Amino acid sequence: MAELATNNLTIGYGKQDVLSELSLSIPESSLTCIIGPNGCGKSTMLKTIARLLKPARGTATLDGKVIHHESTKTIARQIAILTQSPQTPEDLTVKELVSYGRAPYLKGFGQLQAKDWERIHWALDQTQLLNQADRKVSALSGGQKQRVWIAMALAQDTEVLLLDEPTTFLDMAHQLEVLHVLEKLNQELGRTIVMVLHDLNHAAKFADYLIALRDGKIIKTGTPEEVMCPDTLREVFDIEASIVTDPQTGRPTLLSYQLAEP
Repeated sequence: MAELATNNLTIGYGKQDVLSELSLSIPESSLTCIIGPNGCGKSTMLKTIARLLKPARGTATLDGKVIHHESTKTIARQIAILTQSPQTPEDLTVKELVSYGRAPYLKGFGQLQAKDWERIHWALDQTQLLNQADRKVSALSGGQKQRVWIAMALAQDTEVLLLDEPTTFLDMAHQLEVLHVLEKLNQELGRTIVMVLHDLNHAAKFADYLIALRDGKIIKTGTPEEVMCPDTLREVFDIEASIVTDPQTGRPTLLSYQLAEP
């Protein structure tokens, strides 16, 4: 099981609340996308669920247990997070970086065991990086680097994977490459994946469930068909949107938009 939920979750920096009384339940084994304008609390929400930030009030839970009451190592064996634009060490090989995902399981002097290498090999295979294992990460393309970070999160062997804008700074082909890897992990392995995306069409195409935020509050949750509609996009982004149906996927697609009248 991997049931993620929040109950009246409030997070602030200083006296300013970034998220206010956020209550939601994320579908198990789903691919969920969080959408919303810059500064609305998307990244803060992810970091709080991953136990990187502590809420001022309310709770985040995994399978009914309060995440912030569990130890760091316990949560690291259940939830992996890939933050926005991670810095890649210059001198590490692909397999060395991916091996860091096994840190929550190391004991004693921290030597990797046979089981650890099995999970590292599996993570490289899932992300199509086996033939790149001995290359320096710094020598890879942007899309390949992002797959290495995803592989590291996979090697952590968690049921939940959180990603903050995993396609940022990638070209169109590499964006799709990364999203297809995540889609495969969700559909074939049943991983619960929650990610922040700015591209609404990618969110509608790949997600089972959308969470639309604005000013730290939930505006709408549901399927892409329920959330990607003109009224919701006007309320969330202040735009007048023209929505059509993608003939290939049957999902809603943002065809064009303009600023909404004040």
